[in-house]
Amino acid sequence: MAGPACLVSSQSVALYELFQQGEWDEAIAAQRELWVMNQMFSKYNLTACIKGGLELQDDEVGLPLPPQQPLSASGRDELKSILYQLDAL
Repeated sequence: MAGPACLVSSQSVALYELFQQGEWDEAIAAQRELWVMNQMFSKYNLTACIKGGLELQDDEVGLPLPPQQPLSASGRDELKSILYQLDAL
């Protein structure tokens, strides 16, 4: 599963299409822009970020199952800022 595609789906599809069209420079630039999502997943937790991000996008998906923890308030704020930056909120 591609984590970023869960939260920034239109940008992820655009990235895929750039690669399919052989637009390498544009695709690399798009990948670099989206890389911040992978950094969030690494910093906090893939499941917590996806569930927290979907909740921010008004999709109620519930909390991560134990032993995983939901995003902290600061993690949620950071993710919210990133999603705004990526035009996903």
